[in-house]
Amino acid sequence: MEKQYHLIEVKTAKDEKDFILCPVHLYKKNKTWIRPLDEDIKAVFNPKKNKLFRKGEAIRWILKDNKGETLGRLAAFIDHKTAKNNEQPTGGIGFFECINDQSAAFKLFDAGREWLASKGMEAMDGPVNFGDRDRWWGCLADGFEHEPNYCMPYNFQYYNDLFEAYGFKNFFNQYTYYRAVKKEGLQAVIEEKAKRLFNNPDYEFRHLEKKKLEQYTEDFRTIYNKAWSRYPGVKEISKMHAKALMKSLGPILDEKIMWFAYYKNEPIAFYLMIPEINTIIKHLNGKMNLWGKILFMYHK
Repeated sequence: MEKQYHLIEVKTAKDEKDFILCPVHLYKKNKTWIRPLDEDIKAVFNPKKNKLFRKGEAIRWILKDNKGETLGRLAAFIDHKTAKNNEQPTGGIGFFECINDQSAAFKLFDAGREWLASKGMEAMDGPVNFGDRDRWWGCLADGFEHEPNYCMPYNFQYYNDLFEAYGFKNFFNQYTYYRAVKKEGLQAVIEEKAKRLFNNPDYEFRHLEKKKLEQYTEDFRTIYNKAWSRYPGVKEISKMHAKALMKSLGPILDEKIMWFAYYKNEPIAFYLMIPEINTIIKHLNGKMNLWGKILFMYHK
């Protein structure tokens, strides 16, 4: 007997709650997954907080069985400004979660494809975010034994099989690197190059200073735009966006691990590290309410 699945568009507060809680049920036995903050997910779909709604639109679904249990979820979205810049008008899907069942997954993928087609889209990217590439972008393919970084995707390994079985093909790989923090010596050739740079008066290396945050924010924007804006799919970061990004780092910003490099007083490079707050977030159960804030400060 064929399984019966019911696709429900997220419209009510209860639907949104089911959308948020779907992965909580799916990963309840997975000790590596860390529940994201509810407000971080909700903000993506809030027109007051996500500027892409000015020229875009989004929709969400949950998938339930006959008993009313939520088995999966999906979001689809279009940024009309960028969609028309592709060779094919392209929309996106993301926030996919599902049981290990191809028919259930395909029902969700079909919903996304049909909605995007109804809006004039000819291609579908996924899984991606209705926003910038620094959050919820991609499908984890390796490293399942590691806890995810803040706002980075974590998923079951079978998700890759479900996407590929539906016809998705890998477009690019996105890597996250890590290493132990130890007092290890550098390779001789790197240490020698570093000494030459430090002894060259044309080069200067500075820690970020909170009291000069506006200056460093503009230096960050200058370097980022020169380094990345020429690549497909990456747009220049605006002054407003850069300020908002730096402001969001305020509660966890550590000056001593944020470096800027200058050549003849012109900004040429930055190396920004921030404390991995998912080591704190995992204690909050998705809630940044009063108790969540108390827990955050305690673990911080």
